[in-house]
Amino acid sequence: MALDEIVSEVKRHETRLVEVTGGEPLEQEEVYPLISRLADSGREVLVETGGHVPISLVDPRAVIVLDVKAPGSGMESANREENLAALRPHDEVKIVVADRRDFDWAMALVRRRDLDARRTVTFSPVWGALDPETLADWILESRRTIRLGLPIHKLLWGEAPGR
Repeated sequence: MALDEIVSEVKRHETRLVEVTGGEPLEQEEVYPLISRLADSGREVLVETGGHVPISLVDPRAVIVLDVKAPGSGMESANREENLAALRPHDEVKIVVADRRDFDWAMALVRRRDLDARRTVTFSPVWGALDPETLADWILESRRTIRLGLPIHKLLWGEAPGR
């Protein structure tokens, strides 16, 4: 779809909140004007990014939801220190946790950077690898301000393609 078509479609739905996600949106050159146009139209814009692309070009009105890769993902090397440093108070951090090792790693990062004092931090369990109740218990025991995020699309539709 062309940029004007996308903006028109979003306006047609009369929603105030729009999330730009799917694959890695920041790898698409046209996403930057799209984010700005959506913000210009009065929408709150969330941009969910895998974190391996610099966030510096994203319109400052948008909320970055930065996915930080834990060791269990096998993609920890994709984390960009400059993205963590560039986060603003209205941005968010999401870490998907596969096991206790990932949780301890994530908590060390949160403590070291005091991430939860300045912004929303969410931990989500790897679907099928870590029981959500266990992760909830670990978060409660930590006494940090961490949210538990559940993969609602998987709870609703399982592994159905396109959902």
